[in-house]
Amino acid sequence: MSGFRRHATYRAATAAGVFTNTVFGLIMAYVFIALWDVRPHLGGYDQAQALTYVWLGQSLLMVVSVMGGGFEDELIERIRTGDIAIDLYRPADLQLWWLAQDAGRALFHLLGRGVVPLVFGAFFFDLALPTDALTWVAFLVAVALGVLVSFSIRYLVALSAFWLLDGAGVAQIVWIAGLFCSGMVLPLNVFPGVLGEVVRALPWSSLIQAPVDVLLGTADPLGTYAFQSAWALALLAAGRLVQSVATRRVVVQGG
Repeated sequence: MSGFRRHATYRAATAAGVFTNTVFGLIMAYVFIALWDVRPHLGGYDQAQALTYVWLGQSLLMVVSVMGGGFEDELIERIRTGDIAIDLYRPADLQLWWLAQDAGRALFHLLGRGVVPLVFGAFFFDLALPTDALTWVAFLVAVALGVLVSFSIRYLVALSAFWLLDGAGVAQIVWIAGLFCSGMVLPLNVFPGVLGEVVRALPWSSLIQAPVDVLLGTADPLGTYAFQSAWALALLAAGRLVQSVATRRVVVQGG
């Protein structure tokens, strides 16, 4: 995959990212320890599960691009400069081409930035990691679906540049929403009442909360897959529709 090879060239950045994820994992781990000492079984997790949540979140942060910074920046720039017209006239499907690029990026970050923080966390903390290989396979399937949902959201964000000229504002709004609504900062199960129900129903919960719950055994994998797939299909269809409208606009203006 070209996306994998492209990101594999940035070795210094990858090493720095691993270090950053590990440091933030340590900070959050001790915050969670203090919180769970006061509120045991908060959100339905015991302390070991909560610590596992922390390190899995740090491992998946770049895999599912919770904070953006993936292909969307380049796509927004191509739209802004008009180079997107060349892409639209190519025989390759625009959405599938960028999806392939993003899948390669996600695979690299899973291997390059995901493994080390989790291994570090498992070495220094008592984590609730499963020993069943099938559970890990189920987790990886949920991660793959989370990557697909993430791509679908960011693709729509990038396409907004057709009308806004600069999608930076939309990207920042989505970045903030993703940070809090994915479960990156705090498990969504901790959110009270209606707020908790709302954030768990949003597509961002597919990125962190859903895969982690599959690994911890606190969620039904098939139900999780159905939820993630429904959001992925809906968002991909929306992206396809917006892409079609944008393509007609480019053709008309070009004509």
